[in-house]
Amino acid sequence: MAPKAPEPPPPQKLVLESVAPAAIPGWAEDRHAEALRPFLRSCERLARLPPERALGPDGVAGRAADWQRVCRNAQDFASADDAAARSFFESSFEFYRATDNGKSNGLFTGYYEPELRGAAKPTARYRVPLYARPPDLISADLGEFRPELSGQRIAGRLVGNRLVPFASRAEIESGALQGKGLELLWVDDAVDAFFLQVQGSGRVMMDDGREVRLGYAAANGHLYTSIGAELIRRGALTREEVTMQSIRAWLSANPTEADALMAKNSSFVFFQIYSGEGPLGSQGAPLTPGRSLAVDPRFVPMGVPVWLDTRDPVAGGAPLRRLVVAQDTGGAIRGPVRGDLFCGAGAAAAERAGRMKEAGQYFLLLPRDRAN
Repeated sequence: MAPKAPEPPPPQKLVLESVAPAAIPGWAEDRHAEALRPFLRSCERLARLPPERALGPDGVAGRAADWQRVCRNAQDFASADDAAARSFFESSFEFYRATDNGKSNGLFTGYYEPELRGAAKPTARYRVPLYARPPDLISADLGEFRPELSGQRIAGRLVGNRLVPFASRAEIESGALQGKGLELLWVDDAVDAFFLQVQGSGRVMMDDGREVRLGYAAANGHLYTSIGAELIRRGALTREEVTMQSIRAWLSANPTEADALMAKNSSFVFFQIYSGEGPLGSQGAPLTPGRSLAVDPRFVPMGVPVWLDTRDPVAGGAPLRRLVVAQDTGGAIRGPVRGDLFCGAGAAAAERAGRMKEAGQYFLLLPRDRAN
Protein backbone atom coordinates (compact mmCIF):
# COMPACT_ATOMS: atom_id res chain seq x y z
CA MET A 1 0.00 0.00 0.00
CA ALA A 2 1.42 3.34 -1.04
CA PRO A 3 2.14 5.80 1.79
CA LYS A 4 -0.46 8.48 2.25
CA ALA A 5 0.53 11.78 0.67
CA PRO A 6 1.16 14.56 3.20
CA GLU A 7 -1.61 17.04 3.71
CA PRO A 8 -1.00 20.28 1.76
CA PRO A 9 -0.44 23.34 3.91
CA PRO A 10 -3.51 25.52 4.44
CA PRO A 11 -3.86 28.60 2.22
CA GLN A 12 -2.08 31.65 3.55
CA LYS A 13 -4.35 33.66 5.81
CA LEU A 14 -3.77 36.71 7.97
CA VAL A 15 -4.95 35.95 11.51
CA LEU A 16 -4.61 38.73 14.10
CA GLU A 17 -4.06 38.29 17.82
CA SER A 18 -4.87 41.29 20.02
CA VAL A 19 -2.04 42.37 22.33
CA ALA A 20 -1.39 45.27 24.69
CA PRO A 21 1.45 47.68 23.78
CA ALA A 22 3.21 46.80 27.03
CA ALA A 23 3.45 43.16 25.88
CA ILE A 24 5.27 44.06 22.65
CA PRO A 25 9.04 43.48 22.88
CA GLY A 26 10.91 46.79 22.94
CA TRP A 27 7.88 49.02 22.39
CA ALA A 28 8.72 51.56 25.11
CA GLU A 29 12.37 51.92 23.98
CA ASP A 30 11.77 53.14 20.42
CA ARG A 31 12.07 56.72 19.14
CA HIS A 32 8.43 56.90 18.11
CA ALA A 33 8.63 60.44 16.74
CA GLU A 34 10.84 59.08 13.93
CA ALA A 35 7.90 56.97 12.74
CA LEU A 36 5.45 59.87 12.67
CA ARG A 37 7.00 61.53 9.62
CA PRO A 38 6.66 58.50 7.31
CA PHE A 39 3.18 57.86 8.69
CA LEU A 40 2.12 61.42 7.83
CA ARG A 41 3.54 60.93 4.33
CA SER A 42 1.34 57.88 3.96
CA CYS A 43 -1.59 59.88 5.28
CA GLU A 44 -1.32 62.15 2.24
CA ARG A 45 -2.01 59.12 0.04
CA LEU A 46 -4.69 57.65 2.30
CA ALA A 47 -6.55 60.97 2.10
CA ARG A 48 -7.09 60.37 -1.63
CA LEU A 49 -8.95 57.09 -1.19
CA PRO A 50 -12.76 56.91 -1.31
CA PRO A 51 -13.89 56.99 2.34
CA GLU A 52 -15.80 53.72 2.00
CA ARG A 53 -12.87 51.77 0.53
CA ALA A 54 -12.31 48.61 2.59
CA LEU A 55 -8.68 47.99 3.50
CA GLY A 56 -7.03 44.64 4.06
CA PRO A 57 -8.47 41.13 3.58
CA ASP A 58 -12.18 41.15 4.41
CA GLY A 59 -11.81 44.80 5.46
CA VAL A 60 -9.85 43.78 8.57
CA ALA A 61 -8.08 47.15 8.62
CA GLY A 62 -11.34 49.07 8.44
CA ARG A 63 -12.36 51.69 5.90
CA ALA A 64 -10.35 54.51 4.40
CA ALA A 65 -12.50 56.91 6.46
CA ASP A 66 -11.14 55.33 9.67
CA TRP A 67 -7.59 56.05 8.56
CA GLN A 68 -8.45 59.54 7.40
CA ARG A 69 -9.80 60.29 10.88
CA VAL A 70 -6.61 59.04 12.54
CA CYS A 71 -4.49 60.97 10.04
CA ARG A 72 -6.27 64.22 10.88
CA ASN A 73 -5.44 63.64 14.55
CA ALA A 74 -1.82 62.84 13.66
CA GLN A 75 -1.35 66.34 12.27
CA ASP A 76 -1.47 67.68 15.82
CA PHE A 77 1.58 65.55 16.69
CA ALA A 78 3.76 66.45 13.70
CA SER A 79 6.32 68.14 15.99
CA ALA A 80 5.83 65.83 18.97
CA ASP A 81 8.65 64.34 21.02
CA ASP A 82 8.98 60.59 21.45
CA ALA A 83 6.77 60.38 24.54
CA ALA A 84 3.94 62.33 22.89
CA ALA A 85 4.29 60.36 19.67
CA ARG A 86 4.09 57.09 21.59
CA SER A 87 0.99 58.36 23.35
CA PHE A 88 -0.60 59.18 19.97
CA PHE A 89 0.00 55.69 18.63
CA GLU A 90 -1.24 54.03 21.80
CA SER A 91 -4.42 56.12 21.98
CA SER A 92 -5.24 55.98 18.25
CA PHE A 93 -4.58 52.34 17.44
CA GLU A 94 -5.22 48.81 18.60
CA PHE A 95 -2.26 46.44 18.44
CA TYR A 96 -2.29 42.97 16.86
CA ARG A 97 0.32 40.27 16.39
CA ALA A 98 0.14 39.24 12.73
CA THR A 99 0.16 35.50 12.05
CA ASP A 100 -0.22 33.17 9.11
CA ASN A 101 -2.95 30.82 10.36
CA GLY A 102 -1.57 31.28 13.89
CA LYS A 103 2.13 31.07 12.94
CA SER A 104 3.77 34.36 13.98
CA ASN A 105 7.32 33.79 12.68
CA GLY A 106 8.15 35.06 9.21
CA LEU A 107 11.07 36.14 7.04
CA PHE A 108 12.47 39.69 7.02
CA THR A 109 14.92 40.94 4.43
CA GLY A 110 16.28 44.36 3.44
CA TYR A 111 16.57 46.47 0.31
CA TYR A 112 18.36 49.69 -0.57
CA GLU A 113 18.80 52.38 -3.22
CA PRO A 114 21.65 51.23 -5.51
CA GLU A 115 23.95 53.49 -7.51
CA LEU A 116 24.74 52.72 -11.15
CA ARG A 117 26.82 54.31 -13.92
CA GLY A 118 25.06 55.45 -17.08
CA ALA A 119 24.78 57.61 -20.16
CA ALA A 120 22.02 59.29 -22.16
CA LYS A 121 22.97 57.44 -25.36
CA PRO A 122 24.28 53.92 -25.97
CA THR A 123 28.03 53.44 -26.41
CA ALA A 124 30.39 50.49 -26.39
CA ARG A 125 30.50 50.82 -22.59
CA TYR A 126 26.91 51.86 -21.87
CA ARG A 127 24.90 49.21 -23.69
CA VAL A 128 22.23 48.03 -21.21
CA PRO A 129 18.94 49.96 -21.56
CA LEU A 130 16.62 50.89 -18.72
CA TYR A 131 13.07 51.28 -19.98
CA ALA A 132 10.14 53.58 -19.30
CA ARG A 133 6.67 52.11 -18.91
CA PRO A 134 5.35 50.95 -22.30
CA PRO A 135 2.17 52.78 -23.29
CA ASP A 136 0.40 49.51 -24.13
CA LEU A 137 1.06 48.01 -20.71
CA ILE A 138 -2.24 47.77 -18.85
CA SER A 139 -2.31 47.06 -15.12
CA ALA A 140 -5.20 46.76 -12.72
CA ASP A 141 -5.78 46.42 -9.00
CA LEU A 142 -8.12 43.46 -8.80
CA GLY A 143 -9.37 44.67 -5.43
CA GLU A 144 -11.26 47.42 -7.27
CA PHE A 145 -13.35 44.71 -8.94
CA ARG A 146 -13.67 42.19 -6.10
CA PRO A 147 -12.92 43.05 -2.45
CA GLU A 148 -11.61 39.53 -1.78
CA LEU A 149 -8.84 40.18 -4.34
CA SER A 150 -7.58 43.28 -2.52
CA GLY A 151 -3.82 43.76 -2.98
CA GLN A 152 -3.61 41.56 -6.10
CA ARG A 153 -2.66 43.08 -9.43
CA ILE A 154 -2.61 41.91 -13.02
CA ALA A 155 -0.79 43.38 -16.01
CA GLY A 156 -0.76 42.70 -19.72
CA ARG A 157 -1.57 44.23 -23.09
CA LEU A 158 -4.61 44.27 -25.34
CA VAL A 159 -4.78 42.19 -28.49
CA GLY A 160 -8.11 43.05 -30.02
CA ASN A 161 -10.43 42.93 -27.03
CA ARG A 162 -8.37 40.34 -25.10
CA LEU A 163 -5.87 41.05 -22.32
CA VAL A 164 -2.81 38.85 -22.89
CA PRO A 165 0.47 38.54 -20.96
CA PHE A 166 3.09 41.20 -21.56
CA ALA A 167 6.58 40.27 -22.78
CA SER A 168 8.72 38.34 -20.30
CA ARG A 169 12.22 39.33 -19.21
CA ALA A 170 13.76 36.92 -21.75
CA GLU A 171 11.61 38.36 -24.54
CA ILE A 172 12.45 41.94 -23.57
CA GLU A 173 16.17 41.14 -23.36
CA SER A 174 15.85 39.57 -26.84
CA GLY A 175 14.52 42.82 -28.31
CA ALA A 176 10.74 42.86 -27.74
CA LEU A 177 10.86 46.61 -26.94
CA GLN A 178 13.48 47.71 -29.44
CA GLY A 179 12.47 50.54 -31.77
CA LYS A 180 9.72 51.80 -29.46
CA GLY A 181 11.72 54.72 -28.03
CA LEU A 182 11.26 53.58 -24.43
CA GLU A 183 14.92 53.72 -23.38
CA LEU A 184 15.34 56.18 -20.51
CA LEU A 185 19.12 55.77 -20.44
CA TRP A 186 21.83 53.12 -20.72
CA VAL A 187 24.00 51.63 -17.98
CA ASP A 188 27.26 49.70 -18.15
CA ASP A 189 26.43 46.49 -16.32
CA ALA A 190 23.59 44.01 -16.87
CA VAL A 191 23.89 42.61 -13.33
CA ASP A 192 23.59 46.11 -11.85
CA ALA A 193 20.50 46.68 -14.02
CA PHE A 194 18.98 43.39 -12.80
CA PHE A 195 19.49 44.26 -9.14
CA LEU A 196 18.14 47.78 -9.75
CA GLN A 197 14.91 46.10 -10.83
CA VAL A 198 14.93 43.90 -7.73
CA GLN A 199 15.37 46.97 -5.51
CA GLY A 200 12.79 49.00 -7.45
CA SER A 201 14.59 52.36 -7.47
CA GLY A 202 18.08 53.81 -7.61
CA ARG A 203 20.48 56.52 -8.69
CA VAL A 204 22.43 56.64 -11.92
CA MET A 205 25.64 58.66 -12.07
CA MET A 206 25.78 59.87 -15.66
CA ASP A 207 28.95 60.20 -17.70
CA ASP A 208 28.34 63.95 -17.94
CA GLY A 209 28.36 64.37 -14.14
CA ARG A 210 24.61 64.48 -13.58
CA GLU A 211 22.76 62.29 -11.09
CA VAL A 212 19.50 60.80 -12.34
CA ARG A 213 17.08 59.25 -9.86
CA LEU A 214 14.87 56.42 -11.05
CA GLY A 215 11.70 55.18 -9.41
CA TYR A 216 9.40 52.26 -10.03
CA ALA A 217 6.84 52.91 -12.77
CA ALA A 218 5.34 49.48 -13.48
CA ALA A 219 6.11 45.79 -13.90
CA ASN A 220 5.32 43.42 -16.74
CA GLY A 221 2.98 41.31 -14.62
CA HIS A 222 5.01 38.10 -14.62
CA LEU A 223 5.60 36.38 -11.29
CA TYR A 224 8.86 37.14 -9.52
CA THR A 225 11.27 34.21 -9.41
CA SER A 226 14.20 34.30 -6.98
CA ILE A 227 17.48 33.49 -8.71
CA GLY A 228 18.87 32.74 -5.26
CA ALA A 229 16.31 29.93 -4.98
CA GLU A 230 17.38 28.72 -8.43
CA LEU A 231 21.03 28.59 -7.31
CA ILE A 232 19.96 26.55 -4.28
CA ARG A 233 18.03 24.18 -6.55
CA ARG A 234 21.15 23.70 -8.67
CA GLY A 235 23.33 23.09 -5.63
CA ALA A 236 25.50 26.10 -6.41
CA LEU A 237 24.71 27.70 -3.04
CA THR A 238 23.13 26.47 0.17
CA ARG A 239 20.12 28.21 1.68
CA GLU A 240 22.36 29.57 4.45
CA GLU A 241 24.85 30.97 1.93
CA VAL A 242 22.37 32.91 -0.17
CA THR A 243 22.72 36.69 0.15
CA MET A 244 22.80 39.45 -2.41
CA GLN A 245 26.58 39.44 -2.08
CA SER A 246 26.90 35.67 -2.73
CA ILE A 247 24.52 35.83 -5.70
CA ARG A 248 26.51 38.68 -7.26
CA ALA A 249 29.73 36.78 -6.66
CA TRP A 250 28.31 33.73 -8.48
CA LEU A 251 27.17 35.87 -11.43
CA SER A 252 30.62 37.48 -11.64
CA ALA A 253 32.37 34.09 -11.52
CA ASN A 254 30.05 32.56 -14.13
CA PRO A 255 29.58 35.26 -16.80
CA THR A 256 28.58 32.84 -19.55
CA GLU A 257 25.66 31.58 -17.42
CA ALA A 258 24.65 34.90 -15.85
CA ASP A 259 22.17 36.06 -18.51
CA ALA A 260 20.36 32.72 -18.57
CA LEU A 261 20.11 32.66 -14.79
CA MET A 262 18.72 36.21 -14.59
CA ALA A 263 16.21 35.34 -17.35
CA LYS A 264 14.74 32.72 -14.98
CA ASN A 265 13.08 35.69 -13.31
CA SER A 266 10.42 36.59 -15.89
CA SER A 267 9.37 39.67 -13.93
CA PHE A 268 10.66 42.93 -15.43
CA VAL A 269 10.44 46.44 -13.95
CA PHE A 270 10.01 49.74 -15.81
CA PHE A 271 11.19 53.05 -14.39
CA GLN A 272 10.44 56.75 -14.33
CA ILE A 273 12.81 59.65 -13.79
CA TYR A 274 11.88 61.88 -10.88
CA SER A 275 13.26 64.73 -8.83
CA GLY A 276 12.72 65.70 -5.23
CA GLU A 277 12.51 63.47 -2.19
CA GLY A 278 12.87 59.79 -2.70
CA PRO A 279 13.06 57.06 -3.51
CA LEU A 280 9.35 56.50 -3.84
CA GLY A 281 7.62 53.36 -2.64
CA SER A 282 4.72 51.76 -4.45
CA GLN A 283 2.32 53.79 -2.30
CA GLY A 284 3.82 56.91 -3.90
CA ALA A 285 5.29 58.23 -0.64
CA PRO A 286 9.02 58.90 -0.24
CA LEU A 287 10.71 56.08 1.64
CA THR A 288 12.44 56.69 4.97
CA PRO A 289 15.60 54.65 5.70
CA GLY A 290 14.99 52.26 8.56
CA ARG A 291 11.32 53.26 8.87
CA SER A 292 9.71 52.10 5.59
CA LEU A 293 8.72 48.49 5.07
CA ALA A 294 7.70 46.60 1.94
CA VAL A 295 4.88 44.13 2.61
CA ASP A 296 2.47 41.88 0.74
CA PRO A 297 -0.52 44.16 0.01
CA ARG A 298 -2.85 41.15 -0.18
CA PHE A 299 -2.62 41.07 3.62
CA VAL A 300 -1.25 44.42 4.85
CA PRO A 301 -2.57 47.67 3.32
CA MET A 302 -0.27 50.54 2.47
CA GLY A 303 0.10 53.11 5.26
CA VAL A 304 -0.31 50.73 8.20
CA PRO A 305 2.14 51.29 11.09
CA VAL A 306 3.96 48.03 11.84
CA TRP A 307 6.04 47.12 14.88
CA LEU A 308 8.99 45.13 13.57
CA ASP A 309 10.68 42.57 15.81
CA THR A 310 13.66 40.89 14.13
CA ARG A 311 17.49 40.97 14.19
CA ASP A 312 20.23 43.08 12.63
CA PRO A 313 22.63 40.93 10.55
CA VAL A 314 25.49 43.44 10.71
CA ALA A 315 25.24 44.08 14.45
CA GLY A 316 25.96 40.56 15.57
CA GLY A 317 22.32 39.57 15.44
CA ALA A 318 21.26 42.22 17.96
CA PRO A 319 17.50 42.81 18.21
CA LEU A 320 16.11 45.15 15.56
CA ARG A 321 12.86 46.46 17.01
CA ARG A 322 11.17 49.60 15.80
CA LEU A 323 7.99 51.16 14.49
CA VAL A 324 7.91 51.24 10.69
CA VAL A 325 5.25 52.02 8.08
CA ALA A 326 4.05 49.79 5.23
CA GLN A 327 4.85 51.94 2.20
CA ASP A 328 6.12 49.58 -0.48
CA THR A 329 5.67 46.18 -2.10
CA GLY A 330 7.92 43.76 -3.97
CA GLY A 331 7.63 40.70 -6.17
CA ALA A 332 9.44 38.54 -3.62
CA ILE A 333 7.44 39.83 -0.63
CA ARG A 334 4.69 37.27 -0.31
CA GLY A 335 2.75 36.19 2.73
CA PRO A 336 0.94 37.49 5.83
CA VAL A 337 4.20 37.69 7.85
CA ARG A 338 6.84 38.89 5.40
CA GLY A 339 8.68 42.21 5.29
CA ASP A 340 11.49 43.96 3.44
CA LEU A 341 13.07 46.86 5.35
CA PHE A 342 14.31 49.87 3.36
CA CYS A 343 17.88 50.46 4.51
CA GLY A 344 18.71 53.67 2.60
CA ALA A 345 21.50 54.37 0.10
CA GLY A 346 25.25 53.86 0.10
CA ALA A 347 27.68 51.08 0.94
CA ALA A 348 26.51 50.55 4.52
CA ALA A 349 22.87 50.27 3.40
CA ALA A 350 23.85 47.81 0.67
CA GLU A 351 25.78 45.69 3.18
CA ARG A 352 22.86 45.53 5.64
CA ALA A 353 20.23 44.96 2.97
CA GLY A 354 22.25 42.31 1.17
CA ARG A 355 22.85 40.26 4.31
CA MET A 356 19.47 40.66 5.96
CA LYS A 357 17.62 37.35 5.94
CA GLU A 358 16.24 37.10 9.45
CA ALA A 359 13.37 35.38 11.21
CA GLY A 360 11.04 37.62 13.17
CA GLN A 361 7.52 38.78 13.77
CA TYR A 362 5.53 41.94 13.40
CA PHE A 363 2.54 43.66 14.94
CA LEU A 364 -0.02 45.72 13.03
CA LEU A 365 -1.48 48.96 14.41
CA LEU A 366 -5.11 49.36 13.28
CA PRO A 367 -7.44 52.26 14.07
CA ARG A 368 -9.62 52.04 17.17
CA ASP A 369 -13.37 51.93 16.51
CA ARG A 370 -12.81 51.06 12.87
CA ALA A 371 -15.67 49.85 10.67
CA ASN A 372 -15.71 46.19 9.69
